[in-house]
Amino acid sequence: MDIDAWVWWLIGAAALGIPLVLTAMPELGMLAVGAVAAAVVAGLGGGSVLQVVVFAAVSVALIAVVRPIATRHRAGRPELATGVEALKGRSAVVLERVDAAGGRIKLAGEIWSARSLDTDRAYEPGQEVDVVEIDGATAVVM
Repeated sequence: MDIDAWVWWLIGAAALGIPLVLTAMPELGMLAVGAVAAAVVAGLGGGSVLQVVVFAAVSVALIAVVRPIATRHRAGRPELATGVEALKGRSAVVLERVDAAGGRIKLAGEIWSARSLDTDRAYEPGQEVDVVEIDGATAVVM
């Protein structure tokens, strides 16, 4: 029993699809699509050289076109800061004098303990300060 070439191409596509799922490498999926295209050519009676050329052309074209678009899309998506990371850079209002020893601020509608980033600087009630970092449950401000 002789297996047709298109079946081998489909087996190759499936063999590329398994590591695609396991490793999440999209390039393997593009190679699998190339193998499916070669299987179509083989099913239509194309020669083995044409099958390899179609496989290579489709695979390279997909990698050359889709990969830069995906990279640009991934890089362009803004990162959503959550938790204490979302508080960094926000403004707060001093409720009780804040210096290197401590104090209190109102940050994002909540009262936080705070200390000054600059040990020689103090902030009086009513002043607006910027949160530089969160150290445990204390906001470091300037």
